[in-house]
Amino acid sequence: MSARQGKQAAGRQLVEPAVAPVAAGRLSFAPLNLGRYLAWGGYAVLLLLAPLIFAKGGALTLLSQMGTVMIFGLSYNMLLGQGGMLSFGHSVYSGLGAFFAIHAMNAAATAGGAWSGLPVSLVPLVGGVAGMGFGVVFGYVTTRKAGTTFAMITLGLVELVFASSLMFPGFFGGEGGVTSNRVMGAAPFGISFGPQIQVYYLIAAWLFACTVAMYAFTHTPLGRLINAVRDNPERVEFIGYDTRWVRYLTLILSAFFAGVSGGLSAINFEIVSAENVSALRSGSVLLFTFIGGIGFFFGPMLGAVVGILFAVLLSDFTPAWQLYLGLFFVLLVRYAPAGLASLLMRLLRLALHGKLGRVGPGLGRMTLAVLPGLLGLIGAVEMLYHLTLDAANGSVKRLFGLSADTATALPWCVAGGLLLLSVLAWRRCLPSFQAAWLAANAEIALKTGSAGR
Repeated sequence: MSARQGKQAAGRQLVEPAVAPVAAGRLSFAPLNLGRYLAWGGYAVLLLLAPLIFAKGGALTLLSQMGTVMIFGLSYNMLLGQGGMLSFGHSVYSGLGAFFAIHAMNAAATAGGAWSGLPVSLVPLVGGVAGMGFGVVFGYVTTRKAGTTFAMITLGLVELVFASSLMFPGFFGGEGGVTSNRVMGAAPFGISFGPQIQVYYLIAAWLFACTVAMYAFTHTPLGRLINAVRDNPERVEFIGYDTRWVRYLTLILSAFFAGVSGGLSAINFEIVSAENVSALRSGSVLLFTFIGGIGFFFGPMLGAVVGILFAVLLSDFTPAWQLYLGLFFVLLVRYAPAGLASLLMRLLRLALHGKLGRVGPGLGRMTLAVLPGLLGLIGAVEMLYHLTLDAANGSVKRLFGLSADTATALPWCVAGGLLLLSVLAWRRCLPSFQAAWLAANAEIALKTGSAGR
């Protein structure tokens, strides 16, 4: 055996600890079993039946936006969760993919043009290819460094592209953006993509295909390598792999799926503007992904659901929705730092081992303790926003079906009293809940021979 071969063999032994936890945990490389077939089948059925379950009001619009953001979040998690690459500029790939997709739609609507006859169902592929192309160009620069330097370069990149969107109105449409009409050409089988239900099923089909593809990526050698690069890049380099190329290739694939989400967004809204390539959009997908949980494949999907509910549904009821989203994020980081997916998996673990009944009463008491404080907090925030933003319409504010005069002390005292009551009840219930939680997890660890909680 040569010296180089001996070095690589020793390096493989060193890198195994970095890869093995991934293979044994959330990114298992075992062959598909019946449980996974059932999970994927249930996922497909859920996508098919969702419009029937949520059929009122603007539910279809919410579901369509959730679908596009889910793809966006999953593509971002290829960088952050699987590769440890904190990017502040992921909207560049989805936004530019959206611009190319909407220009392709306008070109396809022109008779005799080069794009004439392009079906709407393939427009997201145009966005994906465009996103991948920009991933090749921009990723070659951004992935030359890792860690904080990579994050700062991506932040500068997104600001550069956003500024360019206002400097080149011929392509980006200026402040008004670029508009299109998704109803174009023939309508095979009566599918014109005019009704929102048809757009939803198009998004659902692409969501399912992209989810399968991105999950399959975690089972590839490149997917395993990017996990190892995240955990210990020095060991990966020791066995002869170029960590920069591993990050670069992963970013290119991530940019493709981000471009697909941008193309679907262009079809759904029929408009693309400079906001699509802004740092605000990059920050939103970062926030949603963290809320869902970067350590789990399905975490960004949960984060997309929560984020859209806050940004679209809650914003229709209160101008303070961003404050509520920020408070929710802070509390989540404090009490469930691994995200909603981690919390759900912990509860599922307790249920599978028959221990949920042990922590259930304590969890119920904790929930009841939180409710008064939640009402008090909402009341105080809404009254404060009314005084600062809507005082011209009088001092009376409708809260929970009641009229509260924000100019008097009584509503503020009630809100403060509810908050104080909730804090006291929380502190009283917390020790017993913690004891039950630790005892239940300790019994599971003893039973399964695993350590930790």
